[in-house]
Formats: sequence, C-alpha cells, structure tokens
Amino acid sequence: MSIRRARPLLGTFCEICISDAGDANPNAAVEAAFAVLKQIDVQLSFHRPDSELSRLNGSAGEWLSLSRHSMRVLKLARSLGKLSGNRFNITLGGELVSLGALPLHQDAPYLPRGNWQDIELKPNKARLKRPVLLTLDGIAKGYGVDLAVASLKRHGIKSGSVNAGGDLKAFGDIATRVQLRSDEGFEDSLWLCNQALASSRHGAMPTSAFPALVITDSQPSATAQLHTVIAPFAWRADALTKIAAFGEPGLVRALGGLLPTELIARHTP
Repeated sequence: MSIRRARPLLGTFCEICISDAGDANPNAAVEAAFAVLKQIDVQLSFHRPDSELSRLNGSAGEWLSLSRHSMRVLKLARSLGKLSGNRFNITLGGELVSLGALPLHQDAPYLPRGNWQDIELKPNKARLKRPVLLTLDGIAKGYGVDLAVASLKRHGIKSGSVNAGGDLKAFGDIATRVQLRSDEGFEDSLWLCNQALASSRHGAMPTSAFPALVITDSQPSATAQLHTVIAPFAWRADALTKIAAFGEPGLVRALGGLLPTELIARHTP
C-alpha cells in the first residue's frame, strides 16, 4: 500500500510518497522526513526574517557562525557559481526584492546583484564581502529534498519519492511517473528511478501558478519557457535549471545534468 502525505514547507507544498515501506514504520519515517524539510525552511528561507540566511544578509562584512546545512548549501552554491561563470548566481536577492518577488527585511542599502566571489567561507563561518542579498531559492529546496530522501532511507523505507514544488527525487526499485508542465498544460511523461528532477520557469513575471522568478541577462517578458533538468541529486537538478535558462545545454551536461529529451529510460517500466 502506498502512502502520501503533504505539508506547506519551503514556500510550497512538499509531498512525501512511500511506495514500499519494507519492514519500516512508514508514519515515523514520514514525520522524520518532514522534520528535516522544516529545518531547512527555518534556516535557509529568505522569507523568514529570523532565518540564518536573513541574519547573513543583514550583516555584510561580518563573520557569522552558521549551521552545518547552511554552510553546506553556501559551499555548493559558491562552487557552482564559479564553475558556471556566475550563471548560477545566488547574489540576485536585491534585484528580486526590487522586482517585488522577494520581501525586504532590512533598512541598510544593498546591491542589486553580485557574484560568487562576494561569499567568503571558513569552517562553520561565512561572510559577505559586499552588501549583497543572497537567495537560496534556486538550490535549498533541492537540498532539502535530498535530505528528506536520506532520512527515509535511514528509517528503512525501500522505495518512494519526495516532491517540493517540482523538485522531485525518486528512490528505490519502483519508478515514479512524472508529467512535465508548461504554460500550455502537460507535456510528455517520463519515469524516474533513483534520480532527481527539477523545473524552473524563465522569461515572464511570477504568476499564482508559477510564483518563482528566474533572472538571466534578459528582462522578463510576457512569454515563458519551462526548463527541466535531471540529475543524481535534487540540489544539483534545482540549481542547473537556472543555468539551462541561459540556453547552454552543453554546460548543463558538463555540470552533471541531463535534459529530459536526453533521458534514455522514457518508457513505462
């Protein structure tokens, strides 16, 4: 018997599906996985004025001690910013605030955007060299999904999936069917097995159906494209959708991602 549970977390609805619990207690496993997602929400949310991320954004030039997960996500984001030539850029918070896509929690002046070099890291500490505003919306959801999957596995769950607003990871021997969405509706479906998938919409202002905004060098327009990437980990798939918005599939592949059309297993298992 499959089990599905959903809760509002990470600025979206997070769904946990257990398709094979094995000998584990599925209810206890689900509760533990939701607790992990809640922890990431509390620590890394731009929308929470008391989150670790908000404290860092309000303390430019100061070294702050941060939790293990905050440090890990900042390291991953900084590294991917460097490897992608700043196409993946978490320092765009100021620009997103100006566009009304994110709230402002501070009175101090800030830059609209920066680059990966504005983030300085030491063991357990981080500092912003300039007054940029970091937003981890492009990687934190995927990171939380990966942690939730790891938690389910630790509790003995054999197969299932975690979905945080389109950041999806499936694990185990039972594949998960995914239908790709666009502004026109649903497109072809594919099957995920021990893989992650993420989608981001680029090219238009946020709507109720698509509340996020992906920024490249071009201005938002009335038309939009949905970029989907498949990768071994949800954090990587999540981040690489922002690079896919630049129209460089070769770079997406070089950084460990796969486009849906390149997925070999597009058949019903």
